Amino acid sequence: MLEELIEAPETDAIEIVALGEDGLEGWLAAEPPETAAWIGATRFAAKPGKHCLVPGADGAIARVLLGVTGERDPWAYGGLPAALPDGDYRLADGLDREAASDAALGWALGAYRFTRYREPEERLARLVWPEACDRARVENLAAAITLARDLINTPAEDMGPGELAGAATGLAAEHGAAAAVTVGDDLLAANYPAVHAVGRAATRAPRLIDLTWGAADAPKLTLVGKGVCFDSGGLDLKPASGMKLMKKDMGGAALVLGLAGALMGAGLDLRLRVLVPAVENAVAGNALRPLDVIATRKGLTVEVGNTDAEGRLILCDALAEADSEAPDLIVDCATLTGAARVALGPDVPALYTPDDALAADLLRHAEAERDPLWRMPLWRPYREMLDSKVADINNIADGPYAGSITAALFLEEFVCETRAWAHLDMMAWNLKARPGRPVGGEAMGLRALYAMIVERFAG
Repeated sequence: MLEELIEAPETDAIEIVALGEDGLEGWLAAEPPETAAWIGATRFAAKPGKHCLVPGADGAIARVLLGVTGERDPWAYGGLPAALPDGDYRLADGLDREAASDAALGWALGAYRFTRYREPEERLARLVWPEACDRARVENLAAAITLARDLINTPAEDMGPGELAGAATGLAAEHGAAAAVTVGDDLLAANYPAVHAVGRAATRAPRLIDLTWGAADAPKLTLVGKGVCFDSGGLDLKPASGMKLMKKDMGGAALVLGLAGALMGAGLDLRLRVLVPAVENAVAGNALRPLDVIATRKGLTVEVGNTDAEGRLILCDALAEADSEAPDLIVDCATLTGAARVALGPDVPALYTPDDALAADLLRHAEAERDPLWRMPLWRPYREMLDSKVADINNIADGPYAGSITAALFLEEFVCETRAWAHLDMMAWNLKARPGRPVGGEAMGLRALYAMIVERFAG
């Protein structure tokens, strides 16, 4: 992604002028009549994401006009690397630090290609690093999103629990963090029984990934990510249509690993911990069965109403461990429920938190970063939907209603000491291509989380 962001070339780069729909007329008033005539002939109206190539007297491209929505619009720039002719481009002067940073990041995200199995044939346009931009922030976020997208896009054959653990330990080594991985039956000895129960049927052993970084006495942030590397549904088997995209069911783990890399890269004064339960939900003779009752790290017993509601089972052990330290903030990210997608569609993660101040901060940054989130209610009267006659709680409601809410209420049972807790239920996948957002894995909510965490822990 960052290969298409370059230092100033020896020859002049072509200028990109960003304009809102209400700014085009004023800009044209200062231009020669032939420029206005060209713009009129092309019917360019500075609509967001649209661009116009403006020729010079010699017929070569002299400038590019780009339609944007407000000053901070990374996605307007996301389509340019592929849409513009091969060459070097630069932003016009006048953008402030945030707008220039968003433009550079949008360009980088638009240059993303998943290249593990096939090299792309296209040549992409290059952007000169804007002088005003926060280059470190752009580099951190571009690397974070690249990591998350690459992990999600990799097929399950090459991204099982072991490979996911390898990605985490590699990230830890890159940033001088410590990483421990508990594997297979050792999970029982270490008291992660729910993680073991979900993953025991797979030929690739389940594991708990535990990464730590930063000074022990610094403010504590713990990230938890769902790492179901493939979800068949277990004995409550998914149909083919529901199973097809299940390589992305470790999207929460991919997101928190990418986010952790960005935070470590930023050098914040915090004690960062990342917990990723990594499993494959498979079918075998020793698979978890409907109405089995399993133990959890917290000591609560869970009746398994559905083996396809496995993500919350592995998360509950990780959240109980995260909560045991009572950190200043816990964030968990998961591709948890289809119900959230029914409610909010594929592009908007559902946000749950009991902390109104945390919700306000996250939603404010989500809007500023163009990285949407929508707060959903932890409606506690629905907790009774999870009641079990034989265990402390059921992992799923016995009915079709409020599936995302009841999943969040289940997780809340395992977070008792930490009020500042946020749960993100996301798709982690772009179903259609848009500028800067190709079809495939996506780190939904990562930029909003990064901005919120930097604000909370930088000072």
